[in-house]
Amino acid sequence: MQWTLVIPLKPLARAKSRLAAASGDGLRPGLALAFAQDTVAAAVACPAVRDVVVVTDDALAGRELAALGARIVPDRPGEGLNAALAHGAASVRAERPKAPVAALNADLPALRPAELARALDSSAPFPRAFLPDAEGIGTTLLCATAGSELRPAFGTASRARHAASGAVELSLVGVDSVRRDVDTGEDLRAALLLGVGPRTADTAAGLLIPD
Repeated sequence: MQWTLVIPLKPLARAKSRLAAASGDGLRPGLALAFAQDTVAAAVACPAVRDVVVVTDDALAGRELAALGARIVPDRPGEGLNAALAHGAASVRAERPKAPVAALNADLPALRPAELARALDSSAPFPRAFLPDAEGIGTTLLCATAGSELRPAFGTASRARHAASGAVELSLVGVDSVRRDVDTGEDLRAALLLGVGPRTADTAAGLLIPD
């Protein structure tokens, strides 16, 4: 099964606000872009991925991510993360009604194509399935096969909301890179230990993250 991934990205000036304590506001937008670049590059390289759609209104991010092979869809709803994901999925299904679609976070800088493929392949038997984040509270990946709506419910405690919506939770080991999203300095430290992509590594070089 070949998936279309839908990745939402806020305007960089507002992205990753919780990282400001570790990075400062000057570096924070660059880190948010680097996370997204490494996420998209890994997704494009994944053998289970047909294509990648990024929903964003940020012009710089749009140019940089398009150069990596993503298709850019403007965030016409402008009503937050879940509306952006639903809009992106709808744009895919308007062209290919039976396309399997998956929502993926834009802040997975350690993402490994093989681990993403394993998570996507594991979701294929279910109408809807999701992978919880490393903290076990949120969600980093939500999948919907042909004939099923994505019905994203990201945000605080999204693991519980996605489970309550009927999506199957994927219980997988060895996919740490797909679960390691980055919101805080502590998260970034954990991602760096896993091994991040080159853009995040360059942007975070020399950054002092307090213990």
